[in-house]
Amino acid sequence: MQDVELPIAGMTCTGCAHTIETHVAGLKGVEASQVSFASRTATVRFDPAITNQALLIESIENLGYHVPNQGAPPSLDDEAKALRMRLLVGAVFALPTLVLGMAEHLPWVQFYLSLPVMAYSGMPFQVAAWKGAMHRAVNMNTLIALGTTAAFSYSSLVLWRGGHHVYFEAAPVIIVLVLLGKYLELRARASASEAINKLAELQPPVATLVSEAGETVVPVAGVKPGDILIVRPGERIPVDGTIVEGSSEIDESMLTGEALPVAKAPGYSVSAGTRNLSGAFRVRAVRTGEATALAQIADLVRKAQASRAPVARIADAVSAKFTLAIIVIALLTFGLWLYFSDVGTALQMAVAVLIVACPCAMGLATPMALIAGTGRAAAEGILFRNGEALEASAGINTVIFDKTGTLTTGTPAVGKIVTEPGFTEDQALQLAAAVEQWSEHPFARALVARCAQKPKPASGFIARPGIGAEGTVAGQSIFVGRSASGEVELRVDGTVAAHFQMTDQLRPGARLAVSALHTMEIDVWMLSGDQEKAAMAVATTVGIPGDRVMSRVLPAEKEQLVERLRHEARRVAMVGDGINDAPALAAASVGIAIGAGTDIAIESAGIVLIASNPAHVARALELARITLRITRQNLFWAFGYNALAIPLAAGVFYPLTGWTLSPMIASAAMALSSISVVLNSLRLRRS
Repeated sequence: MQDVELPIAGMTCTGCAHTIETHVAGLKGVEASQVSFASRTATVRFDPAITNQALLIESIENLGYHVPNQGAPPSLDDEAKALRMRLLVGAVFALPTLVLGMAEHLPWVQFYLSLPVMAYSGMPFQVAAWKGAMHRAVNMNTLIALGTTAAFSYSSLVLWRGGHHVYFEAAPVIIVLVLLGKYLELRARASASEAINKLAELQPPVATLVSEAGETVVPVAGVKPGDILIVRPGERIPVDGTIVEGSSEIDESMLTGEALPVAKAPGYSVSAGTRNLSGAFRVRAVRTGEATALAQIADLVRKAQASRAPVARIADAVSAKFTLAIIVIALLTFGLWLYFSDVGTALQMAVAVLIVACPCAMGLATPMALIAGTGRAAAEGILFRNGEALEASAGINTVIFDKTGTLTTGTPAVGKIVTEPGFTEDQALQLAAAVEQWSEHPFARALVARCAQKPKPASGFIARPGIGAEGTVAGQSIFVGRSASGEVELRVDGTVAAHFQMTDQLRPGARLAVSALHTMEIDVWMLSGDQEKAAMAVATTVGIPGDRVMSRVLPAEKEQLVERLRHEARRVAMVGDGINDAPALAAASVGIAIGAGTDIAIESAGIVLIASNPAHVARALELARITLRITRQNLFWAFGYNALAIPLAAGVFYPLTGWTLSPMIASAAMALSSISVVLNSLRLRRS
């Protein structure tokens, strides 16, 4: 099977997306099809032995939509510009038509004023509706085309027969109001998609290449791995690479969400898109173009925004049959009002039903909240892989932290030192560091780092894997290794001289993370492969109860605990480093990879936290809860709007209240319903 993502231009509503999705899914050789109106893309899985990309594109374009050759749909700004022109032309002719209609005179002038609106401003609805009908597909375009064509055609027929009671103002005003709603909705969608735009803007277009010939400014696309680039103060770093000369402070806030700059020196890694704040330095390119962390993040955010959350199934199930149901209701409305009143009134009521019931708000409810929520999270260095992961995160009630690398840095440090008579702490550190300066073991590096003075020279160094290291210092036989109690001990000429208690340093946000999760009424556990004493020390410090701590746990046992808790009907999030915790991450309701840095492609994690800040775990779950709450609000108001507006437009309440809904007010109400859903979703940007 092969996957392809196709950009699509020309969609006017979520009904268009459903039409394309259903049509493509029914093609031979297609296994799955998902179309996102929000991101204007179609993701198709197909068998290349049966069909191909060219045939998929042809089938989509036969429906009346367009697949751009350049591989990306028109920008929302370009779409808004084209829509604005149709809106302005429509408004220029619709306004005088409305004024003349209120006075009920000069019907022939109203006819000629309506023509440009029908032929130009409203033509996209007519064309899309016709092509959809050719493939037995109905959507929002169908309802608008039917409503406006019915009003215009009826009025033209009355005028041709010499009558004067016409409704020419209805069609152009409806088209203008729908276009206005679409324009405002498009601008709001562009605002919601700002996260992707900001990520794209971080990539500098050029880089300064250093070679034997000197410095040359070249397009970033031409930089290859291994090239040496110079980055000056104020510039953005063009590639992922390693500093080879110079030092500086780097602003990585757009990638990690961390506000404080990070000091970098030779040997340190830097990421494309981050900003150099102070000194100039040279960097060797490691990853360029689409391989950079910045490009991977943008791709992950884009895919997440194009994905579909499970809650969207509610809207999908209703929308699939909604338009046909509305057409039937409109026909019934026309028939009943024709029986009790005249044909003009019956037509107005039927048109009002067609227009007011456009399912735009219903279809926008989930994707707009998803776009806003994932965009807000990405700005803080929190990447949701898809809508399913975001929705699952909202229901999490148990979080399991792997200790090393998540709550702690994973880098040991020397804590308490207990010496035997005849030795001081400084002497013990001097002797231990003299031997361990030749070792690469993390404990060895911690001992050398703790030693205040330069270690003495040692001879006869021997490393004994799993046991320790030994050597000779000033004629004394020195051994440094793990004792039976789990501490590191120093032996001088075979006699124990000191014990070094090794501690794992807490990450700065560890206490805040556990406290925030407890405030959210989430049960917090901690797993560790370390000794019980070391694990309990960390748990006590961050506030995790002792009965929620498991020590000396193997990777397979972590997965078993996750499975056991899930069998207890818990919704579990596992937080790990994405490497040895992969089985547990995959087994959890949601896997959270923390401190991923530039390693974005962690397939076992539903959430990737770029920074090494445990507090982002609580923030991710909080954003997920807010996003799901706003999604449900959107769905409630979208369904509630239709539940009230359709009976009102059909005149159900007329016998009791005398209330009816004119087609123009119906079109305004329909536009406002879509805009309200988008604006409600945009609240996530300030959450």
